[in-house]
Amino acid sequence: MSLATTQEQHALQNTTRRFLASASPLTRVRAVMDTPTAFDAELWERMSTELGAAGLAVPEEFGGAGLGYQEVSYLAEEAGRALAPSALLATVGLAVPALMTAPDEARAALLPRIADGSAVATVAWQAPGDSWSASTTAARATAGTRGWTVSGAFSPVLDGAAAAVLLVLAEAPGGPAMFAVEAGDPGVRIQPLAALDQTRGLARVDLVDARATLVSSPGGGREALSAALAHADVVLASEMVGGAQASLDMSVAYARVREQFGRPIGSFQAVKHKCAEALVEIEGARAMARYAAWCAEAAPHELEQAAAVAKATAAEAYFRAAGDNLQIHGGIGVTWEHDAHLYFKRSKASLMLFGDVGAYRRRIADLIGI
Repeated sequence: MSLATTQEQHALQNTTRRFLASASPLTRVRAVMDTPTAFDAELWERMSTELGAAGLAVPEEFGGAGLGYQEVSYLAEEAGRALAPSALLATVGLAVPALMTAPDEARAALLPRIADGSAVATVAWQAPGDSWSASTTAARATAGTRGWTVSGAFSPVLDGAAAAVLLVLAEAPGGPAMFAVEAGDPGVRIQPLAALDQTRGLARVDLVDARATLVSSPGGGREALSAALAHADVVLASEMVGGAQASLDMSVAYARVREQFGRPIGSFQAVKHKCAEALVEIEGARAMARYAAWCAEAAPHELEQAAAVAKATAAEAYFRAAGDNLQIHGGIGVTWEHDAHLYFKRSKASLMLFGDVGAYRRRIADLIGI
């Protein structure tokens, strides 16, 4: 496997960019922001059927394309550029890798539904107020005469209100395990949450004796969650690179036409430096995201560390580019009618998602033993 972009990957990225420009312009994104789920079901269906987004990383025997996270990375960058209110991060970033170690029967039941876009899936593990902690267990599973049931509470859950399938981490007799719960089960209650980033849905999920299917080995829940989070970091880092690039492009376009003191503001050194420094950071973040995606297939033993570095690097690059975009636009950038603030909110929310930069740096230090 190579880190160089192939013709097929380049074509996938360009096709995705054209598709999202047509199917999900920012005017449509704004309309979706006003819905409780912040999720565009029609867009996700089209992304799944026309781009194969939901099944890119799903093995062919389960109805997917059988590709890898390098291809997902290119598609995710364009989704982030467009602020697409899709289930890409929740479903392809979290749920699909969480199921890759599941028993064949569970994979055969769930992955085809995910791959064709008919079922949005997400992963829930954190207790309310635990700030994305992966070290605690927020639910308990009980085995009965009719199978497993799970009770507990999770918050926030990414795209929880849009999901048809919830993969939940629960304490079981053999240790923490991953279970699949249908969102339509009578024991499931889902409440959408208000969020800083109105283009990405979060929810609280309460389970009371919800019927569940074991989808990990007994005691293998944390291993499944670790795989899910590492792959999600790859997808999120790629999304953030796309958002950062869109913010920089917006800054440069405005700096070329906005005049002050009789000349374009892009001719002033302070503005040029902001744009140049943002570009350097974005290029570094893109390289890290692509490397982490490569590790997912070619060097899985390096994935957790590479993904953590990619997420932290992209988070800082995006937050800087989006913040500089606001400054370059001045007062107009913070008006509701302008799109700059949408990218800034996404950048801040993405920076905090799964843990802030400080938390990721501590994780990286632990992984390399310092």
